[in-house]
Amino acid sequence: MNFLANENFPLKSSQLLEANGHKVVLTAKEYQGANDEFVLQSAIDNNQIILTFDADYGKLVFKTGIKPPSGIIYFRLYDFKPEFPAQMLLSLIENSAVKFENTLTVIELNTIRQRPY
Repeated sequence: MNFLANENFPLKSSQLLEANGHKVVLTAKEYQGANDEFVLQSAIDNNQIILTFDADYGKLVFKTGIKPPSGIIYFRLYDFKPEFPAQMLLSLIENSAVKFENTLTVIELNTIRQRPY
């Protein structure tokens, strides 16, 4: 899969995703300090799924109507090891029928919710 990791997404999780064959672009490296609208447009232009801990992306999508076709994955996790978000995501990719396209996916410790857009 092709991901765009927001600045708040743990580096160790990005590295774990890459080690499992996924492409991950780090906004902290490529677009340091870019605003959410720029990151959203970059994801659209490059067919990337946004990985974030920032709830503003969901609000932005539904407020502006700018919708990355690949999807947004919003992690709502607290007090976790840096590789844990990637472990959760890899488990979803491998063992589930969860599709991320045209969807805001919210991942919590024991819950996964999706809202198509």
